[in-house]
Amino acid sequence: MKKKVLLLAIACVLAFGAFALAGCGGTATTDKSDKASTGVQAIKDAGVLKVGVKVDVPGFGYKDPKTNEIDGFEIDLARAIAKNILGDETKIKLEPVTAKTRGPLLDNGQLDLVIATFTIKPERLEQWNFSTSYYTDQVGLLVKKSSGIKSLADLDGKTIGVAQGATTKDAIEQEIKDKGLNIKPKFSEFATYPEINAALESGRVDAFSVDKSILLGYVNAEKEILSEGFAPQEYGIAAKKGNDDLTKTVDDVLAQLKSSGEMDKLLQKWNLAK
Repeated sequence: MKKKVLLLAIACVLAFGAFALAGCGGTATTDKSDKASTGVQAIKDAGVLKVGVKVDVPGFGYKDPKTNEIDGFEIDLARAIAKNILGDETKIKLEPVTAKTRGPLLDNGQLDLVIATFTIKPERLEQWNFSTSYYTDQVGLLVKKSSGIKSLADLDGKTIGVAQGATTKDAIEQEIKDKGLNIKPKFSEFATYPEINAALESGRVDAFSVDKSILLGYVNAEKEILSEGFAPQEYGIAAKKGNDDLTKTVDDVLAQLKSSGEMDKLLQKWNLAK
């Protein structure tokens, strides 16, 4: 009798163990299916596209101080991508970025995309995914008309204001080398373009350098962009490294905008057509 009871107890324990293992297996399967999605699916799950944009570049991305509305060519691109992924161009969350902050915000997951005059460079391609180019520009120089500065060669010993985290300083130094110019300008870095512009107007820097299309927003009766330009800049839309499905979707949207003629219309709308 005792032997039968013991065998029955062992059978119960084995049955319970098998049930527990089956339960663990079921839980693992559920966990796997619940694993956080990435890329396009993550955006669909969230119901919103989070985009890093400029707010101090008229034409591309600018925040109107009167209305606090952010608008521009790159904002329209963000809307087109949101419409493609979510079916609604208004389902976007715009996050102001600078040349210094856009990369880290993309890396830590606070942004899905960066559409912020982000130049495609070999070293950047190692850090982030980039779409095909949607705009081509070149580095330029904004100076006071009264300064007497007519070209890069006139900036020996003078100070050039550039943005933190941008590649402008490297582009200028490469141009000096390529042209064999015997000059040594100084550089002063600033967090935003309005700060560089203010420094130029106050005389703290002698020139403001960035892409020419950006400089256009700061031209007035006292300031001009020099005709000289260098270092062609190709703008691309950046995503986190490895987010290949999202980058492909962005490329598809850009291709459709170009083939339909809508891209040209947007460029004309924002006075960026060449």
